[in-house]
Amino acid sequence: MRAGIHLLLLAVSVLLVRCQQKPQVSVSPALKEIFSGDLFYLSCDNSQSGSTVKWYFNGNEQAVKTKTWRVASATPDRSGSYECESNGQRSESHSIDVHAYAPRALLTIKTGHPVMKTGSAVVLNLYNDKYLGRWNCWVYRGDRTRKILLKTEDNTDSLDFQPRSLEVPETIFWCTDRYQQIRSNQITVWTSDKEVLLEMYHLPAVAGENLILRCLVSGTNRISHTTFYKDGAILLDSANPTYTLPNVTESDKGRYKCDATFTYKDSTGGHPYKMTSDDQEMFVQVASMKAVLSENNGLSCSCPRCPSDASYHWYYKGDVDGQPSHLKDYSKGSVMPPQRGAYACRAVWDKGMSFLSSSYVYTPPIKNIKSEIAIVFVVIVLLILILVSTLVFCLWYKKRNATGPIYEDVALRTRDKGDDKYEVIAGGAKREAEYDTLHPEATGGERKGEYEALKKEGMKGEVYHTLGGEGAAGGAGGYEALRKEGMKEGVYNTLGEEGAAGGAGGYEALKKQGMKEGVYDTLGEEGAAGGAGGYEALKKEGMKEGVYNTLGEEGLAEGAGGYEALKKQGMKEGVYHTLGEAGAAEGAGGYEALKKQGVKEGVYHTLGGEGAGGGE
Repeated sequence: MRAGIHLLLLAVSVLLVRCQQKPQVSVSPALKEIFSGDLFYLSCDNSQSGSTVKWYFNGNEQAVKTKTWRVASATPDRSGSYECESNGQRSESHSIDVHAYAPRALLTIKTGHPVMKTGSAVVLNLYNDKYLGRWNCWVYRGDRTRKILLKTEDNTDSLDFQPRSLEVPETIFWCTDRYQQIRSNQITVWTSDKEVLLEMYHLPAVAGENLILRCLVSGTNRISHTTFYKDGAILLDSANPTYTLPNVTESDKGRYKCDATFTYKDSTGGHPYKMTSDDQEMFVQVASMKAVLSENNGLSCSCPRCPSDASYHWYYKGDVDGQPSHLKDYSKGSVMPPQRGAYACRAVWDKGMSFLSSSYVYTPPIKNIKSEIAIVFVVIVLLILILVSTLVFCLWYKKRNATGPIYEDVALRTRDKGDDKYEVIAGGAKREAEYDTLHPEATGGERKGEYEALKKEGMKGEVYHTLGGEGAAGGAGGYEALRKEGMKEGVYNTLGEEGAAGGAGGYEALKKQGMKEGVYDTLGEEGAAGGAGGYEALKKEGMKEGVYNTLGEEGLAEGAGGYEALKKQGMKEGVYHTLGEAGAAEGAGGYEALKKQGVKEGVYHTLGGEGAGGGE
């Protein structure tokens, strides 16, 4: 019996103690310092369940009547003492100091949005120009704070990481150094089970800046119509899924949502879908410590309320509403960017930094643009010069290494005076092949025939075997060398087709001496062309079969004594078999060298069609 009474008294005592405990104010998440823009919760602990809770700020009762007070965006004017009252008992005051500036490190969403589907994940980026050695991150999911371990190195200033999936309606992330003396800003991500999501960029909204609202649909971007709402009233009804609030003020704070009419890509028919997003609360923050950007011979950044030893960070946004990208090469208060676009800046010091300045669209001076154009022009000119030089070198090298006949590009030089049209070759007996490389401009005395060197001395076989087809062309006594001495077989076996062409007595050499078989076996069709007595050689003597078997149809054409050499002596078969077509063309005494001496068989076996062309 006594034991039961003791137990009853103990329970009553515990209940009385509980009833006598005073309420207590706590802050979640547990932050050592609170910066402008932070989200935190005030909780009135030890309050009785079901009892009414009153909140006091700096001794003034607030409108909040719940156990938990949510401060969505801290500002310096929220600095002060907080108290709560429950069941007639008032808590001790709890002081909070909200910094007017932002924390030193920067945390941003790299992949994802501020509102995500439940169960999805985001990728975050942490940046600190003082490096991230031994830094960690923290996450608050509504019940308690947990640590996120990072793998960082001492010389790393930027790090991407992905926390685990989002399962609660609201998740808060931030990062600190090892001793929690320096930290980053917060990132808050909300989740929704709906297909339509409202995204606000960037939060918290800053007075004087633009705020962009986007109506998104999971799994498709085929949105045909969108309606935006503020506190239930229509703001915009259009086909554009984006709405911009320009120059935000405190009057713009409230609850926003959107509905969208859309279809999915794989949908083959039926009516489009129409759904509404969850409400999103928007708070407007008045940034008291904000950088000021101006143009003064470039761009200039200042912050009157910031510490005097502050340096500056510069950001390139592309357009006014673009996401800022840090320009690491700039740290001074004045810069002259080379690229046109929207820029912003902020002041930075040991434990904090100012809010980002308003965006400024900057255009580089014309002289910079002209300088860039000049550089491009110079580069193009250099490339053209290199290409032209390469082409010229290739052509020169190709010509330098080209091969061909030794006389391919050599032409005989004409002259105006004298009986001959071409320059005279210097006289004198020469050895075999001595004229193989004879230059057309070689000088010599003026003579009636270019081959005067042959007059006084007989030449051995094939002495002139490399003389060209026009060797004796153009003279009156082109083959005078044959007059006084008989020549052995093959002496002129390479004389060209026009050797005696153009003379009046083209074949006078045949007048006094008979020729053996095959001497002129290469005479062509036009051998005696141009004379009236072209075949006079046939008048007095019969010729054996085939003597003139290769003489052409024009043998007697237009001449008076083309083949006078045949008048006095019969010729054996094939004597003229190889004489070329124009052998005695146009002349009457071209072969006077044959007048005094008989020539053996085959002497002229290889005389070309033009061998005696052009001479008397």
